[in-house]
Amino acid sequence: MKNKQPFSCRGILVVYNLGLTLLSLYMFVELVTGVWESRYNFFCQGTRCAGESDMKIIRVLWWYYFSKLIEFMDTFFFILRKNSYQITVLHVYHHASMFNIWWFVMNWVPCGHSYFGATLNSFIHVLMYSYYGLSSIPSMRPYLWWKKYITQGQLIQFVLTIIQTTCGVIWPCTFPLGWLYFQIGYMISLIILFMNFYNETYNKKGASRRKEHPRDHQNGSVATVNGHTNSFSSLENNVKPRKQRKD
Repeated sequence: MKNKQPFSCRGILVVYNLGLTLLSLYMFVELVTGVWESRYNFFCQGTRCAGESDMKIIRVLWWYYFSKLIEFMDTFFFILRKNSYQITVLHVYHHASMFNIWWFVMNWVPCGHSYFGATLNSFIHVLMYSYYGLSSIPSMRPYLWWKKYITQGQLIQFVLTIIQTTCGVIWPCTFPLGWLYFQIGYMISLIILFMNFYNETYNKKGASRRKEHPRDHQNGSVATVNGHTNSFSSLENNVKPRKQRKD
């Protein structure tokens, strides 16, 4: 895209974000009802301990795993719209690691204690991708006020996942302890990266940086959450006027 004009992708983004919002809502509802019907133990739930009920959880978690592949499109849209500055360390680390981690989860621990983080994340993604979809519509941007709270919700999600995972360590069951330790470590890494993003985006120093770089944050319309943006301000700044044809 270096020597090309950025693409708008406006219509595609609305459809894409709406699709991920509905998929996330479906997964959240199915996981909550599946866990309730299976009588999962909050403190520690082993794999394949609930008999046939586990199959519902496994099927939904497969869709959760597949959604991580779909979410790679976020990066392609950044590239097509020439928003390369949004392809941050946080963005690459989070998207690439989640897909690979969930490949291992689905092969070794596709149910049981694995449900909790996916359930919270699906709920957060309902809020996040609905925000992205609405921010793709210029007339809706003045009414979007909750981007800061989405990031706060993500941080709360990581803390709650650590607490719930720690319960499995303190009161162990048949769920592999190695996976629990790994998840705690991974959640800590996300907290560090998201806190850094939050401080740079919302504190006073971050605000001063945005004033120094109006291209990235023009008129406060940039919808930045989790290192993403669905604003078209940078697109509009990048588009050069085309010469009129004289034929």
